[in-house]
Amino acid sequence: MAKLYFYYSTMNAGKSTALLQSSHNYRERGMRTLVYTARLDQRGGGKVHSRIGLSSDALHFELGTELFSEISGSHAQQEVNCVLLDEAQFLSPAQVEQLAAVVDRLSIPVLCYGLRTDFRGELFPGSARLLALADELSELKTICHCGRKATMVVRIGADGAVEREGAQVEIGGNERYLPLCRRHYFEATRTGYQR
Repeated sequence: MAKLYFYYSTMNAGKSTALLQSSHNYRERGMRTLVYTARLDQRGGGKVHSRIGLSSDALHFELGTELFSEISGSHAQQEVNCVLLDEAQFLSPAQVEQLAAVVDRLSIPVLCYGLRTDFRGELFPGSARLLALADELSELKTICHCGRKATMVVRIGADGAVEREGAQVEIGGNERYLPLCRRHYFEATRTGYQR
């Protein structure tokens, strides 16, 4: 039975690596996958990249992409066995509902990987809708510098200080974002932590 999955975490927990491994497992068995990533994140050059060096070609989605139509059209041409989507936090709530329709109407499993919260500790709209609609939720874990589980992320400015305000979406990697446990997140955002 097909399901909608949401694998969520903070930065640097291996979401893209897990996605690429899942896609590989399907393809190794002769099955077809569709891999998506957000057009907003241009660092990958049209691919899903992991920090450990794995990559795969990917289709792009942006806020106007009609995912149900695109996936059902591709499925009509050649069977799609699984849809895997990286950077799921950038989905709109309507797109999450389209992915639920892919599961419910086309019986294709959809695996979404993304951040749960932003640098302010607030849910992304796409993540909030996935938390509400997904059949299966799974947290991928990484650690804070203290060794505790990291559940939050801070954004670091050019001056090395934690940013407390700004746009919810700003693309960056290890140079811009730092995963922290809740205790250190609150300490950093209240005291002006410097990297």
